[in-house]
Amino acid sequence: MSFNKQKISIEHKYRGSIEFPDTTEAKDIFFRTKQAYANHEKMSIKLVFSDAKLAKLTKYQRGSSENELLNLDFYIQMGEILNFNTEDAQQLKRRIQIINDTAHSGFNITKRLKLINKKKKSHTKSSYLFWDIENFSSISSIFNDIIEPYNIKDEHIFLAANPDSLYLKKAEWEANLYDYGKTLNSFNFVKCEHGKNVADDILLQKFHDAHLKDTNVFILTFDRELKERFSEVADKSNNVYIMNT
Repeated sequence: MSFNKQKISIEHKYRGSIEFPDTTEAKDIFFRTKQAYANHEKMSIKLVFSDAKLAKLTKYQRGSSENELLNLDFYIQMGEILNFNTEDAQQLKRRIQIINDTAHSGFNITKRLKLINKKKKSHTKSSYLFWDIENFSSISSIFNDIIEPYNIKDEHIFLAANPDSLYLKKAEWEANLYDYGKTLNSFNFVKCEHGKNVADDILLQKFHDAHLKDTNVFILTFDRELKERFSEVADKSNNVYIMNT
């Protein structure tokens, strides 16, 4: 890739120099960002991408968003030179990298979801997720393939984990959730007691207590028995999806 260097001066005061990435947008980003900074405007990722482009970047892009990542790095470097906050750009960069990693891993939850309680899905009004995070911790896949496409609200997501799993995995789970602006406590998270199938029983009870109708119900677990128990108690108006193993 070819690069060229550009000096950054604000009100005739030299602030530093920056290398331009080899992208068609770099020049516009440079002058737009520099002008916004000089005018004391709010600095944000919207100086780099339009709202439409930001929406597209929530999903995998052909070419792994290589140019978009170069432009983000360029904007972040300008922030370092001019000393303005680029946390939103850094968060988007991490998000794109996670999406790329998920796509390249070949693990696509969507292709493995199976409707188990009827032959054809029916019309629904909302979606719920019952998540065995102890045995299914592919957080980026779950967000990219289920939570975001089905617009599942935080309060419609139920998770459970026993103390041992929570002790061993909590830091990892929280770090991965942070990339989506969430924590375990963003959802209906329950810390269970020790014992076999305790988490399963809690998720099933939460599902039963919700009295759901006309709802997409996603059950993320590899436990065959739990899948069957959910299917048995689900209202016929619901679409019940499980992982097809």
